Amino acid sequence: MQPIPLARPTLGEEEAAAARRAILSGWVIQGPEVAAFEKEFAALVGAPLAVACASGTAALHLALLALDLKPGDEVITVSSSFIATANAVRYLGATPVFVDVELETGNLNPDLIEAAVSERTRAILAVHQLGMPCDLGGILTVAQGHQLPVVEDAACALGSEILLAGGAFEPIGRPRGLLATFSFHPRKVITTGEGGMITGGDPGMMARLARLRTHAMSLSTAERHAAGKVAFEQYPEVGYNYRLSDIQAAIGREQLKRLPGLVAARRRLAARYREGLSGHPHLTLPREPDFARSNWQSFWIILKDDSPLSQVELMQALLARGIQTRRGVMCAHREPAYRDLPRRWPLPVSELLQERSVILPLYPEMAEGDQDRVIAALGELLF
Repeated sequence: MQPIPLARPTLGEEEAAAARRAILSGWVIQGPEVAAFEKEFAALVGAPLAVACASGTAALHLALLALDLKPGDEVITVSSSFIATANAVRYLGATPVFVDVELETGNLNPDLIEAAVSERTRAILAVHQLGMPCDLGGILTVAQGHQLPVVEDAACALGSEILLAGGAFEPIGRPRGLLATFSFHPRKVITTGEGGMITGGDPGMMARLARLRTHAMSLSTAERHAAGKVAFEQYPEVGYNYRLSDIQAAIGREQLKRLPGLVAARRRLAARYREGLSGHPHLTLPREPDFARSNWQSFWIILKDDSPLSQVELMQALLARGIQTRRGVMCAHREPAYRDLPRRWPLPVSELLQERSVILPLYPEMAEGDQDRVIAALGELLF
């Protein structure tokens, strides 16, 4: 039987033609395609402004740079996330303060934030884990009480929606806090190969971030071209080479057109998983809170205490049947790079999810027959 991959990007002739267009234009690095991609992305998610970057990690790093963090400052966030979340805090010499997550969403538990706030706390970094919107309403309530900025790590959450008090469902991406960041890695809902985006509403801050991604150059390439005279740039602060290419942006513009269909397909497949696995005696399934509509960037299962197989045993047995999986979200505090970080309190739910959850194959072109194979295999192995 054909192997079933964990994920597969949706790319076609439209993206190939867009890349060709950018290549033949002669302008292949951060030019008109990037500018158009930023404008179209901002409009799609309802954000005032957007700044494209080389990766989701670069976007997160720049977003935290906007807070002017320094060594000794603390940022409240989760350990249960890809390592980039914690790394971006440490890039600035600040300290991530890890708070535990909720079992059925995998997201930051707002009830635990208050106890983590100290005189050194400078921000809250909230992750929409695996595309599942976190409880921003609860998080913002605590943040506002302490006058703390909130940055949303929405790396996986493009196409997800959230409902806040007194409103209607709106796309993740119009920052409810200060800034939101996204990733376009191939496992995300849309991809440019690598790439990222920051959305925000403060024109001065966003202009600074746009400069910082190009070594903080005071004049962009487009501004120099439009000047009509010789102009020399300056470098008023230390910046980075975090530019997105026009080739990638051209692909991204085509991917944005696909987004509604990609999210609809993922939601349909997630509903089929839920229907096929509902009531399984050895599994807990993820839960969509009333305020959230996930894009289902990933669908995961959680093994109960009485599961006949461990996480590794189940994953190996599925792999033997040609079904790729991944372990649950990693815990940064368990990695060697973070073992020197003081542990202020246990993180039992984060650790449980790393040890007992399994991410199942899900991608828009996944055939129902292949999904039925996954569901059947789980039923046979976890009898």
